[in-house]
Amino acid sequence: MNFIDLRSDTVTTPTLAMREAMYSAEVGDDVYGEDPTVNRLQDLAAEKTGKEAGLFVPSGTMGNLAAVLAHCDRGDEVILGDLAHTFLFEAGGISALGGVHSHQVHNQTDGTLALDDILTAIRADDAHFPVTRLICLENTHNRCGGVALSVEYIRLVGDLAWGRGLRVHLDGARLFNAAVAQGVSAADLAAPVDTVTFCLSKGLCAPVGSVLCGSREFIHRAHRIRKQLGGGMRQAGVLAAAGIVALETMVDRLSEDHTRAKTLASRLQTLAGLVLDAGSPYTNMVFVSLAEEVPMDGRQFAAKLAELGVKVGVVGGRRFRLVTHFLIDDSAVERAGWAFETVLRGA
Repeated sequence: MNFIDLRSDTVTTPTLAMREAMYSAEVGDDVYGEDPTVNRLQDLAAEKTGKEAGLFVPSGTMGNLAAVLAHCDRGDEVILGDLAHTFLFEAGGISALGGVHSHQVHNQTDGTLALDDILTAIRADDAHFPVTRLICLENTHNRCGGVALSVEYIRLVGDLAWGRGLRVHLDGARLFNAAVAQGVSAADLAAPVDTVTFCLSKGLCAPVGSVLCGSREFIHRAHRIRKQLGGGMRQAGVLAAAGIVALETMVDRLSEDHTRAKTLASRLQTLAGLVLDAGSPYTNMVFVSLAEEVPMDGRQFAAKLAELGVKVGVVGGRRFRLVTHFLIDDSAVERAGWAFETVLRGA
């Protein structure tokens, strides 16, 4: 069966242009810093985010982990949201591998951390306490509905941090979605923070990889951490070539995914038995739940949808996340709406 896969934008596959670039990529040994295609990707990523240097890593999880470990010593503390991807979905790596303590602050519904909550979380200089070293933000914010943090908010957090000798890392897995949605550049969103990661393998459609960007001094430290984590790759230009094509050709079209998410949300909103999250969608994620009268749970409902050729992400007992991406065209949106309506009618 030819599935409509709305589980995540990670299911995207490389475009023909990416495959051709991968085939013809000039390569070298990246551990020695001699892969010209990796070097070009890292320079391009730094340029796009307004930073001095970039580091190609196999995954966003490794990028965030390397960033935290490069910023923090063992026993230091990082302030982050209680719905942050790094806290929820990265296997506790900052603690297990780095000995870094996390202080979770409540995420507001718009993905932000209240400034007063951040201030309260900053530790006093006391031998009983871990040392507060870093604040982590996420943009777009996955578990808060794909909402985009604004330049103005990020600047406020940056000012707060720098005035107290702290650093800020931005998990920008979908940074370019946030930029496109707000009509600003990725560099604008990254300007108030010290470091930023972004994924190439989600909406940008590259098969593998993320890039961590920051100052040259910071990236030098992070390069060592990447090696310790087993992320040193050799002729990685084969992968980096796709990332270059992604940055050069796939950013502006993200607005199409946002438009289709709105179309899908409008369709689902007309169906009795579904409750759309307030404000959804903000970017390319639609969050919707089953109403109480629907006599099945989320997994049962998702199984029925799969029988009709539509895959969705179940993110709660009766709640779904639907993510639009390059492989979801107008007909796929229409078919997804039909599948929801068909399952609801038979419930």
